Amino acid sequence: MPKAKGVKPVAQNRKAHHDYFIEERFEAGIELFGTEVKSIRAGNVNLKDSFCAVKNGELFAYNLHISPYEKGNIFNRDPMRPKRLLMHRREINKLQARVQQDGLTLIPLSLYLKDSLVKVELGVARGKKLYDKRESSAKRDADREIDRTMKEKFR
Repeated sequence: MPKAKGVKPVAQNRKAHHDYFIEERFEAGIELFGTEVKSIRAGNVNLKDSFCAVKNGELFAYNLHISPYEKGNIFNRDPMRPKRLLMHRREINKLQARVQQDGLTLIPLSLYLKDSLVKVELGVARGKKLYDKRESSAKRDADREIDRTMKEKFR
């Protein structure tokens, strides 16, 4: 059976863009069991309140909810268990230093299939204050209004 080529997005963390300024992005593999992969392929993933942390030199994703596979019975794992992320040691050390020194957070931004492998896009993020969120929504509304006006004008 030939391997699937290309990138297929499975899940996005839209709340992360609302709550954080994304400063840098990284790609990481994820250690999963068979029924978890089948559940991901079916699209049963929730990244909403997930975050990542370095523990004992390893990178883990917490609160990344992968629903149990319907036909998995005894082979299903706990949907909320911490999942180990796979990156090179120097990348993990670099991320840990940025998080500790600068007060940043590691957030999973998306989960996707890349050439039949499950990958996670991580973002090094800085939290937004309430006034930043208001400013972002005001800018988005203004841009939408400008687009609407331009569309009407050039009909």
